[in-house]
Amino acid sequence: MKRRWISWWIANMIWIILFAVGTVVVWTREVDGAGVTQTLALKLLAFIVLLIAFIFPLIIQVIWLIVNFKASKHVL
Repeated sequence: MKRRWISWWIANMIWIILFAVGTVVVWTREVDGAGVTQTLALKLLAFIVLLIAFIFPLIIQVIWLIVNFKASKHVL
């Protein structure tokens, strides 16, 4: 049971770090890969795309959390 929780926390930390790094990259870059100068509107759009990309891992983490809670109750 404890391994399941440790794995869940490690996975969460990895996703949080990836999201933070992606956010920093989006907000600090001046020019994107296509050579387009990044305005505030384009940075916001890129950030929204990043948020949408991280919704799927968030759903998986919530399901994993629910499974962990149910498995913990069966052990007790």
